[in-house]
Amino acid sequence: KVPFKSQVKLKVFYEGEQLKKYYIADFICYGKIILEIKSVSQVPVVFYAQIKNYLSATKMELGMLINFGQSSLTYKRIINSNNLR
Repeated sequence: KVPFKSQVKLKVFYEGEQLKKYYIADFICYGKIILEIKSVSQVPVVFYAQIKNYLSATKMELGMLINFGQSSLTYKRIINSNNLR
């Protein structure tokens, strides 16, 4: 059983101040992995940027973009390079 939360609101900060805007992640698993689920024939670059923004906002290290819109399932791991030391 995988622990997860769905449709999680992620706070957005700018220069230390919380903005009224927020992101909504499809799933957060184990409290540290952001999953975004898509169903498109081709994955545009903006979807990767979306997850990178989510990772930056949460300081989480790993995101996954999972796409069901092609003939077989495709996925891409996205690492938050801001957290690398």
